[in-house]
Amino acid sequence: MIPAWKDIQNTLCRKCIDGDGSGRCRLPVDEECALQRSFLQVVQTIQRVNSSNFDDYALALRRDVCASCMYQDAAGMCQRRDHLECALDRYFPLVIEIIEKELETT
Repeated sequence: MIPAWKDIQNTLCRKCIDGDGSGRCRLPVDEECALQRSFLQVVQTIQRVNSSNFDDYALALRRDVCASCMYQDAAGMCQRRDHLECALDRYFPLVIEIIEKELETT
């Protein structure tokens, strides 16, 4: 899993609007990147889905990861997601691609 996180940092974090262009996060000290915080759950979710349909991944993400996020309410609504402030949601297609590529090589 460490190699997958390194791949995320080297590719996605460098492009993230919350980053500094070098892969380091610039979120305020009191905030944590949802992707980094939930990375193990995200990897496990992607491993379980194994589909060619993105909607399958998105549904699993909402059920397995977002449901336990402190920013999502009991009705499944998330202001951070709705305002594109969640890096996990914003970059999820790229996350799937990177992790699946990593899983193929292991």
